[in-house]
Amino acid sequence: YIAAVYEHESVLSPNPTALVDRRAALALMAKNLDIYEQQVVVAAGQGAQIIVFPEDGIHGFNFTRRSIYPYLDLFLPVHSVEWNPCREPHLFNDTEVLQRLSCMALKNKIFLVANLGTKQPCKHVDPHCPSDGRYQFNTNVVFDNDGVLVATYRKHNLYFEDAFDAPAEADYVLFDTPFAGKFGVFTCFDILFFEPAVNLVRQYNVKQVVYPTAWMNQLPLLSAVEFQQAFATAFNINVLAANIHHPTLGMTGSGIYTPVKSFIYHNMQSSGGKLIVAEIPVITPDYKTSLEKVPCRVSQSEESSPPFYAEMMYDNFTFVPVQEDKGELKVCANTLCCYLRYQRAASSPELYALGAFDGLHTVHGTYYVQACALVKCGGLHFSSCGQEVTDATALIDFQLWANMSTPYVFPLLLTSGVTLDFADHMGWKNDHYFINKNGTSSGLLTAGLYGRWYEKD
Repeated sequence: YIAAVYEHESVLSPNPTALVDRRAALALMAKNLDIYEQQVVVAAGQGAQIIVFPEDGIHGFNFTRRSIYPYLDLFLPVHSVEWNPCREPHLFNDTEVLQRLSCMALKNKIFLVANLGTKQPCKHVDPHCPSDGRYQFNTNVVFDNDGVLVATYRKHNLYFEDAFDAPAEADYVLFDTPFAGKFGVFTCFDILFFEPAVNLVRQYNVKQVVYPTAWMNQLPLLSAVEFQQAFATAFNINVLAANIHHPTLGMTGSGIYTPVKSFIYHNMQSSGGKLIVAEIPVITPDYKTSLEKVPCRVSQSEESSPPFYAEMMYDNFTFVPVQEDKGELKVCANTLCCYLRYQRAASSPELYALGAFDGLHTVHGTYYVQACALVKCGGLHFSSCGQEVTDATALIDFQLWANMSTPYVFPLLLTSGVTLDFADHMGWKNDHYFINKNGTSSGLLTAGLYGRWYEKD
């Protein structure tokens, strides 16, 4: 099928905490919706059957609970009403944004996924009802190619979003398409947690996911394109990911991902939005990729040179330096041991290190991580290892493996310029997860195994 995602540079309110009326809020949102409309026309013209827009793309961000209120449309649970906002605009008040999105889908005969803020009145007999008598949700909506509202998803794992409430229970949202079967839906920070993202994919055997996000890149392990690809690879699914484009805030990185190929956009230099349109295979539940498990020699090599410690992603990693042109290394942290067999194509002056972390991550969210990573350091001193680096020249053949305690391991492979590469093989062998690659397409930034031990969150 042909899919489209749009990385949108949203028109933002100059003062998001100011209190405005509905008319002023609609005027600001109309500027973003005008851009959406142009992009839908272009995507449909290229044959796209579905288009995904990013989180916060219509209203922006940094609101307070009160200041976002005029920007909110009415929340309508799909199971309670079949509604085509474009054809029946007067059915509900405060649905102007939904109406415009519905009309874009209808006019262009395309499935459309967008993110907006919604409100739902509640009564104080409801123990979860906020004191102002309403819920405010960060919401994804899906319209079919006739403009009918077919899915609504409320973000469960909020990322410092004072303006919004998390639903009392996680939504499991699926919608059906004539061209690729079932799609799952979740938003941004949800991708790092078991509920609902992982559980949705596993329990419902979902093979395609739409994913609006407003992701701030964090190298070396959590840049947007890197983790979006890792999620597609780990679960053997297609992911249609649309991010916001605000490089000054570290926000870029969208793509259409399959387990074996990706079409990505990552641009920290220029402004403006970017439409990606690509044809990808429908993944059916019995589809196999070339990433089949293959035997690998898991030798327990000796302790390497003395370890050193450095901060990476706000966590205290244990590192060993990669000092020779080829060799075997081992590094451990708590119960996790990482092993590396490597060979450099040619000597380069760059410093690399093999790092391990097994513990609770506590900055910008709390979650348990087991991570093993070969990373390029920021400079030639050990203290520079773990810094954010975007360029590298060293070509390294490697096999990396670790005794992961969790089955949820996301394989990372990032190359110079924040581009992606694909492993030759990966999988489980003798209770170790491994990834190997001969000949990266450009200099190696990160080769990693990012394990999420959800039970220990």
